[in-house]
Amino acid sequence: MISFCLQKFIRSAIALPLRRTSAPPLLANPRRRLRNSIRRGSHAGTRVEMDENVPAKASINMVVGDRDLLEKKIAAIRMAGPQKLQVIADFDATLTRYWVDGLRGNSSHGLLQQGNPKYDAKRQQLYEYYHPLEYSPTIPIDEKTKLMEEWWEKTHGLLVEGGLTYDAIQKSVANARIAFRDGVVELFELLAKKGIPVLIFSAGLADVIEEVLRQKLHRSFTNIRIVSNRMVFDDDGRLVSFKGRTIHSLNKNEHALDMAAPLHDTLGDNDGPVNDNASVKMRTNVLLLGDHIGDLRMSDGLNYDTRISVGFLNDNIEGSIDCYSKSFDVVYLNDAPMSGVVELVAQLFPTE
Repeated sequence: MISFCLQKFIRSAIALPLRRTSAPPLLANPRRRLRNSIRRGSHAGTRVEMDENVPAKASINMVVGDRDLLEKKIAAIRMAGPQKLQVIADFDATLTRYWVDGLRGNSSHGLLQQGNPKYDAKRQQLYEYYHPLEYSPTIPIDEKTKLMEEWWEKTHGLLVEGGLTYDAIQKSVANARIAFRDGVVELFELLAKKGIPVLIFSAGLADVIEEVLRQKLHRSFTNIRIVSNRMVFDDDGRLVSFKGRTIHSLNKNEHALDMAAPLHDTLGDNDGPVNDNASVKMRTNVLLLGDHIGDLRMSDGLNYDTRISVGFLNDNIEGSIDCYSKSFDVVYLNDAPMSGVVELVAQLFPTE
């Protein structure tokens, strides 16, 4: 099922923003505990849960494909304790909102403007060539992986050749249409309090993601690490190279963990790292957050015992809901806030 859905729904991390053709649906924060929602679900098939306290048009829908399985996973993770859990999260359209002010939000790669129109145009040309190949259902996955490596490396080469500066990154983020989902800070705070590490996996650019976190959250968290493409700048703040092997849309998983750096190393916190690669890999329970079927591969390379997967289905609900509900344990619809995930973590490890 995952491989079929992956071919059908693969998206590009380098895609430029699209204009929304209609206003986003109204949203309201769910005021129920996840267990109550699960218990109201169907034993067989997909059930859409709706908040009974708000009008239908303003409700957040939640889909649970197999409630019994989800309850078993919750019990197993609770039994093992927070010391065995790690959170693996996609960045674009998962931690960030899909729609911002009625328009498609920027991705961490798509928001970047080099300050050099010639090279911005060249990156757009690469997008127009490779993007259809990434979506093609007829290209074998091995061949497609090589094409994605080629696309990302050419794009990174243009960023270096075009003289990208860190100042341009800061300006790009300041001008970008990007925002975090409501509840993200609350989630990060809860996970930090319980000593649970968060790995943010992205096929975008680590330095851009860190700048987004800096400008939009105005704080850092010692339990967060970025697994993404990291830049190397010279003393003048000009990009000269990239570290390690390229992370693209088809290989972002725990095999790439060695490229991760603690977020606070860049943002200036003085506390030491709360985890290293070895300790993270020993956390054999996973809460995975993604907006795309391919995000389920982020836990590849980790021999986990129990994984709860949460999917955010932001658009094309009717065409995608069947595939998502069969692939993720829980699916939130319509660019939902992060409050449901906060409730889930609180349920996993209730405060004594």
